[in-house]
Amino acid sequence: MPLETPHLRTDRLRLRPFTDADVDHLFALHSNPAVMRYWDSPRWSDAARAQRFVAKCREIADEGTGARVAIERAADGAFLGWCGLIEWDPDYRSASLGYCLDEAGWGQGYATEAAHALLRWAFDTLDLNRVQSETDTRNLASARVLEKLGFVHEGTLREDCVVDGDVSDSWVFGLLRREWQRSAVPAPAT
Repeated sequence: MPLETPHLRTDRLRLRPFTDADVDHLFALHSNPAVMRYWDSPRWSDAARAQRFVAKCREIADEGTGARVAIERAADGAFLGWCGLIEWDPDYRSASLGYCLDEAGWGQGYATEAAHALLRWAFDTLDLNRVQSETDTRNLASARVLEKLGFVHEGTLREDCVVDGDVSDSWVFGLLRREWQRSAVPAPAT
């Protein structure tokens, strides 16, 4: 069953489905060595990869297995990155959270704010019981985002990624519905 990709707003952000106009922004984001430093796949070197990403976003929504949204700054419409829920399983009421922001959006709370809005939609609309997320153990900023959202560190996947020849571990984080309900407060606008 298709899953309608949400249109969400916060005080500072708009989260919306991708359009073909996002292709250049996505390529710039995923070809940036600083952004992709801790990513679990190599930087993009082919601009067509961004078009395939947008097509895949539409496909997962059509299949009903997830939703990825572009993140824009509300004040000026600047593209900041994306966040998404994939591997949605309605039987187990679970999904996986991911996000990727451009350097211009780092350190300003945008990742936390965007993920919070998407999680609120997921728990309220999709009736999720569990959301999981993984981050490279060297990516302390991403781990802090997850902890601010109420995620609990559940374990370590040892040497699960090899990117540009570097072997790395990943931390696994989980957020349960009952923890979300206790800790869910609106992300602060700064």
